[in-house]
Amino acid sequence: MSGLKKKRIAIVHDYLLRMGGAERVLKVFHEMFPQAPIYCVVYDRNFVNRFLGDANVAGSFLQKTPSFLRKKYKYLSFLIPSAVEALDLSGFDIIISSSSAFSKGVITRPDSIHICYCHTPTRFLWDWTHPYSEQLSKKGVLSVFAKITLHALRIWDHQSARRVDHFIANSENVAKRIEKYYKRNSSVIYPPSDCLLENAEFQANDRGGLYASGSDPYYLIVSQLRPYKRIDIAIEAFKKLGYRLVVIGDGTEKFALKRMCKGFKNLNILGYVGDDILREYYANCKALIFPGEEDFGISMVEAMCFGKPVLALRRGGAKEIVVEGVTGEFFDDSHPVLLADGVRRLNENMANYNRAEIMERAKRFSRNRFEEKIYEFIDDVISR
Repeated sequence: MSGLKKKRIAIVHDYLLRMGGAERVLKVFHEMFPQAPIYCVVYDRNFVNRFLGDANVAGSFLQKTPSFLRKKYKYLSFLIPSAVEALDLSGFDIIISSSSAFSKGVITRPDSIHICYCHTPTRFLWDWTHPYSEQLSKKGVLSVFAKITLHALRIWDHQSARRVDHFIANSENVAKRIEKYYKRNSSVIYPPSDCLLENAEFQANDRGGLYASGSDPYYLIVSQLRPYKRIDIAIEAFKKLGYRLVVIGDGTEKFALKRMCKGFKNLNILGYVGDDILREYYANCKALIFPGEEDFGISMVEAMCFGKPVLALRRGGAKEIVVEGVTGEFFDDSHPVLLADGVRRLNENMANYNRAEIMERAKRFSRNRFEEKIYEFIDDVISR
């Protein structure tokens, strides 16, 4: 740590517009290195003020575009590589990029050290590129331009990954994809997933409201509301099951999902809630439902920190988190019928889940462990 204290550090993130797992990791980086400025492509000032307080945040030249365009940043994709490369990081010795898309492409000094904490290789350019292209094909002439743009971005993304000096993957699942798409080795450090427990001393309670424990239990989803999260299949399953489902999160699919829930009193799309309220929902839910494939899946560990079992799709990072029959159950494909069957198995095994055992499993992904591993990694890199 002594060598690290003398270094000038900058943090780079993709976008600061809404809450997600990557943003929770960014906040921990900010608290580990509070003097480090945070650079990003675009940000929402209200979100930054609420989430990062007085952090020194600087956007790229795309921050000057109208706010409606910043929120629809995918329409600016062809400009983002230039925006990232224009960020001036020449005054810093260590650059930590928190990247699931473009931020790893920053240009740094020859003698600086660039460490990328990679949440995933850019998914819409690689493993999800064909479903993404299929969506674009419905848009006629514009889809041709979009597909050409994707091809150019894919070349840039692969080349920009070579600028990173050291990769850290957030899971074994992501490490394999970094090797496949970028031909780079990486170290695995799991993200901090117990941050909601900090300074929180309470028990599941009967304070009233939607999250009250007792007579009307509910299942919970905590997620950004985007198509690939597959919240839609959970809604379809719970329409038939009749059990209460509460969905917390925000994103482009919010209103479409609300329309799906219309007329079903057991389904609630709440949107964004603050951490104090989110803790209560975790503490009083029956179980967490995780319907999509994720690189890691912080909300699964957050639920486990409260001793709650998880039902997850048997893909991606979930396989590193959930122990079948011990901390939850899996379902094998993205279909409402299979998810509903998973809920049935979850209920049948509910009495056998051990709250203390679930919480113990979650400690593998603690903030203390994350910080210790990150400091060790940086110290090792500096000392080489």
